[in-house]
Amino acid sequence: MKRGIVVFACLCALSSAAYFAVSKWGIRHESLSLYDETRQRPVPVDLAVRADYEMKANAGFWKLPVAIISNGNTVKNTEYSFLENVLAADGYLVASIQQDIPTDPPLVTKVGLPYVGRLGVYNKGEANIGFVLSKLKTLEPNAVYDHLTLVGHSNGGDIAMYYAKQHPELVSKVITLDNLRVPFVVDDRLKILSFRSKDPNFKTDPGVLPASEQAKKQVIDIIDTQFRHTDMCDRGPYSVKHRIQATLDEFLTKGSSSELSPAATDSPLVANAAAALP
Repeated sequence: MKRGIVVFACLCALSSAAYFAVSKWGIRHESLSLYDETRQRPVPVDLAVRADYEMKANAGFWKLPVAIISNGNTVKNTEYSFLENVLAADGYLVASIQQDIPTDPPLVTKVGLPYVGRLGVYNKGEANIGFVLSKLKTLEPNAVYDHLTLVGHSNGGDIAMYYAKQHPELVSKVITLDNLRVPFVVDDRLKILSFRSKDPNFKTDPGVLPASEQAKKQVIDIIDTQFRHTDMCDRGPYSVKHRIQATLDEFLTKGSSSELSPAATDSPLVANAAAALP
């Protein structure tokens, strides 16, 4: 009996080590200093791809699915490595875009205007994504650019949702981490996973989240958490990042997190799939 336990423990350790090796050393990261001449704008990108899948794609045996990550306001595009590694480990070509640069005006809220006055910010983010995709098509031609997975934190999540609304023919999945302004896209072709924070300093605007019945009808998984808004990046504690990684991996492999068993509340992710917040 003891021997069986030891063998099982060793297998678990080896499995964990293998996953760590893939996520740590099997993933190639590259910093791209892109520049959009048309808009006279730098667009920094952190590229991540699993080396073996990239080799298969270069040999013509594989097409890399593409994931675009958009950063939250004041957070760097390089501060989402925990998301990049899950996506890349699952075979994605991942481009994490720096949506805001130091010369941009401060992000402000203007109540009463569309998207509280941030439409220009979302248009700029849309243009950044389009520009990066045009460059990636040259750098990584063996990838699929018409079934995009868009990921975004806070303002980056709003950019992701806005891009999906403007380009429904190009987007198949949207994953947001506490986007607050842009209403969810309701489309049978689009799968959505959204992590919601429990943070008194960050409130979701009315009308952003779909009604409960609508969420149930569509492929929309809304995960209510105890997380702080700003913890949904590399700055957050391990427990937060680990829970997001596990749920994201489940969503990517199964297409939905609805089958997930609710986690213990002290763990602290509670999966209320397809449930709207009050």
